[in-house]
Amino acid sequence: MIPRMAKPIRHMSIGRRFEAFSKTITQWTGSTGAFACALAVIVVWALLGPVFRFSDTWQLVINTSTTIVTFLMVFLIQRAQNKDSLAIHLKLNEIVAAVNGASNRLVDVESLSEKELTQLHRYYSELAALCRREIEVGVSHSVEEARQRHASKHGAAKPRE
Repeated sequence: MIPRMAKPIRHMSIGRRFEAFSKTITQWTGSTGAFACALAVIVVWALLGPVFRFSDTWQLVINTSTTIVTFLMVFLIQRAQNKDSLAIHLKLNEIVAAVNGASNRLVDVESLSEKELTQLHRYYSELAALCRREIEVGVSHSVEEARQRHASKHGAAKPRE
């Protein structure tokens, strides 16, 4: 008798499951349908006010419900924002690393101390102030420079005019 080979079962870790759940919920809560559902709940609650004589219990139901939903959503939204923020940082790091002439000190700049960030901010503020002193924008950003950059990215020998 030949034993059957079991198909490998891919188990998702709790972290992966929560990530998928978080992504689904945050996408749905940002939709028109979610807003419509929330609005419908509020309308139904308001319409039930006279039935329950606008009692303290009637008010407590909506207060407790919204507090619980808000509390849970804070964590889901924060998780999604953390992931998005990390992805943006990685993309910016790639751009800084790839751009010739860009300071590699800015790669992973978000991990610097507040004092170090303040020092970098002063540097770039001074650079911006110097640029603002330029009378004409064409001094630092010319059409010819744009054409040269475009041509160099496409490997062309000479930019078109």
